[in-house]
Amino acid sequence: MKTGLKKIQKTTIIEFNEKDPRITVTTHNTDLKKRLAAYAEQHPDVCRQTDADPETGCMEFDIEKGRFCFRLTAPYSEERREAARQFAREHNSAEKINQLNKQ
Repeated sequence: MKTGLKKIQKTTIIEFNEKDPRITVTTHNTDLKKRLAAYAEQHPDVCRQTDADPETGCMEFDIEKGRFCFRLTAPYSEERREAARQFAREHNSAEKINQLNKQ
């Protein structure tokens, strides 16, 4: 969707405080909007869409604390990266599909 906004203007804001039992998520991120909209449809008792701006593509959702999480991942070590590269080389599915198509 063309909104006229630059990427730097397309933000995601996650707001909550220690007192309130809900989190407010305001986002322009298409994937997050789709995921939250689907979740709100499946679980209207814990998540709901509260606002949408069709001009900017921004949507706002309220969701219960405990239903939204942040996942922090440690950076990969060089050894783990190399192991992943090696695994990808050995199990290259794109190459296998090309070989099957040639037969």
